Amino acid sequence: MNRWFAAGQETRRAREKRMADETLVEEIVRRYDGEIGMLIPMMQDLQTACGYLAVDQLKRLAEKLEVPLSRLYAVATFYSSFRLAPKGQHEVTLCVGTVCHLKGAGAISEMIREAFKVEAGGTTPDGLFSFQPVNCVGACALAPVMIVNGKYYDGVSKDSVLKILHGLPLAEPAVKGEGNK
Repeated sequence: MNRWFAAGQETRRAREKRMADETLVEEIVRRYDGEIGMLIPMMQDLQTACGYLAVDQLKRLAEKLEVPLSRLYAVATFYSSFRLAPKGQHEVTLCVGTVCHLKGAGAISEMIREAFKVEAGGTTPDGLFSFQPVNCVGACALAPVMIVNGKYYDGVSKDSVLKILHGLPLAEPAVKGEGNK
């Protein structure tokens, strides 16, 4: 394929995505009659539709509502239910509460961040999992505790955590245009 043609295709794809994003934001604002008091539900709807709050979408929402982008960012960062980055294929939660911390959760958290190049509250570069250290999961007798996709793992160690996380399946991306034959 001609590289100029390919560059034109990317521009067209980017334009199509921008137009779809604008339509989505306009639809959400219209749903709530542009009422600024409904900002949180608007942001929830946007996140539900896209999986997270993308910067471009937040900018469009701020423009439509005629409020500073910083106000939307303040709301998005205040409430832990909002995500500013795509969610990983798997959810990994590590308890770092007092008992878990005393039994090595701090070192496990550091090992996860270094081994998988992921920040607390972030997603691995390959999108395999999102990592969330939390203050307590209410399972102190099982410390340290890690939860993966809702399944509890008790008494974890650095080695057992590596084994669990390396065993997570990476879903194959769907190939467009190929049907079942």
